[in-house]
Amino acid sequence: MNKAFVKESDGDDDDDIVAPEIPVGTKNYMTPAGYSGMKEELLRLIDTERPEVVRIVSWAASNGDRSENGDYIYGKRRLREIDRRIRFLTKRLDLAEVVEPSVHYGSDQIFFGATVTYENQNGQAHTITIVGIDELDPLHGKISWIAPVAKALTKAREGDEVSLQTPAGKDVLTILEVTYPAPK
Repeated sequence: MNKAFVKESDGDDDDDIVAPEIPVGTKNYMTPAGYSGMKEELLRLIDTERPEVVRIVSWAASNGDRSENGDYIYGKRRLREIDRRIRFLTKRLDLAEVVEPSVHYGSDQIFFGATVTYENQNGQAHTITIVGIDELDPLHGKISWIAPVAKALTKAREGDEVSLQTPAGKDVLTILEVTYPAPK
């Protein structure tokens, strides 16, 4: 295939990254587990994946015509993806403020890092853990501290009722249980 038909940008690809924005005037709060997970990913990319891809690209480049060399084209693309992710992780970790949730162990008030079980006005119980923006995993009950539910629950206590404005209207949440990880 002629290189004219292959779209490859040589510019900075940071615009492709869709990441949750950190609210202006706040820090990038993270749990220790979230911080160490991102740090491990960064080190794995730098120490293992990037050198391996560079080796493959170098080998593919030595094979001659690069315009039709799939290993070379894919390798360069993968290298850009890795470099983009390294830049993203580095920026986010530099802005990180690690908050230890276990300092609230035994408390019934909701703060960052709390695992909360609540019931909505329809009687459905939900359990969520309030985590950092980069740690959210809604399918496993981890929601960001800037999520509307987390904002509504923050500073409330077990037994309290809080109102939450949803697209379907106002919902009342009853807090059933608040837990924090035990100190190490």
